[in-house]
Amino acid sequence: MSSASAAIPQPGRTKAFLRLVMIEHSVFALPFAYIAALTAMFEWDKNIHWGRLLLVTVCMVGLRTFAMAVNRIIDREIDARNPRTARRELVTGAMSVKHAWTGALIAVVVFLGSAALLNPLCLALAPVAVVPMVVYPYGKRFTNFPQAILGLAQAMGPIGGWLAISGEWNWHAVILGLAVGIWIGGFDLIYACQDVETDREIGVMSVPARFGIPAAIRGARVCHALTMALLVWYAVVTDAGGFFWVGLMIVASAFVYEHSIVRPHDLSRLNRAFFSVNGFIGIALFVCALLDLLVRGLTV
Repeated sequence: MSSASAAIPQPGRTKAFLRLVMIEHSVFALPFAYIAALTAMFEWDKNIHWGRLLLVTVCMVGLRTFAMAVNRIIDREIDARNPRTARRELVTGAMSVKHAWTGALIAVVVFLGSAALLNPLCLALAPVAVVPMVVYPYGKRFTNFPQAILGLAQAMGPIGGWLAISGEWNWHAVILGLAVGIWIGGFDLIYACQDVETDREIGVMSVPARFGIPAAIRGARVCHALTMALLVWYAVVTDAGGFFWVGLMIVASAFVYEHSIVRPHDLSRLNRAFFSVNGFIGIALFVCALLDLLVRGLTV
C-alpha cells in the first residue's frame, strides 16, 4: 500500500469514529441551540438567517464531537473495566487512540472555524466552551458530582446559539442554558445508576456510587422540576405564545412518564427513559417553539 493511499481515511475508521462519538445523540442539545438562535432572530429582525443557522449546527456538532471523542480517549481504561462499556471502540481496538485524537482535533478546528465565521464574540468565547468538555471526563476522578460539570458544558449550547445571532450577551439565553444543563445533568444521574457496583469497585466517583441509587433518582427528579421552572421562566421573559406553552406541557408529561418508568429498584427501562424520552423532549419542544415563532411573525 502506498503512503498516499494509507493517508486516505478508511470507511471503517469513519464509521467507527461516528459510533465512538455517538453522533446521533446530538439530538439532545441541538434543538435547544436552535430554539435560542431562532428566538434571537425573531427579536432581531424576524427573519430566519439560514447561513447562520447552518454555522450554529456545525459549531454544535463540532464541539460535541470533540467532547465525546476526548471523553472516550480519557476514559478508555475505565471503560475496559466496566462490562457495559467494554465493547467501546477504543477498548476493542476498532478505533486507535491516534485516530480518535485526529478526529477530535479536526472537530475542534471545525468548531473554532465556524465560531470565527459567526462573530468576534463567539470566537473569543469559543475556547471557554472547550474547557468543561475536557474537564468533565476527569470529574469522576475527583468529585462525586461530575454531572454538575456535564450540566455546565451542556448549558453553553443555547447560550452560544443566541450569541451566534445577536453577537451580544443575553440573560434570556442563560435561563434556557441553565434549563438544558440541569435537564441533562438530571438524566445523567439516572444513567449513572446502572454502573453503581462497577463504579464502586474501580473507584469511579458519582452521585449514585456515593449516595446510592434512590438518592440519585430523587436528585434527578429535583433537577427536572428545576428544568421545568426555568423553561416556564424563559417562556415568560421571551413572551412566548400558545404553541410554546403546549410544548412545555408535553415536556412536563414526558418528565412524569420518565420518572414513572425508572424506579430505584427497577432500572429495566432505563435505556428507554434515557434515549427515547429525552430525545423526544428536545425535538418536541423545538417543534412547538418553531411553530410559536412562525405564528408570531418569524419569516422563513
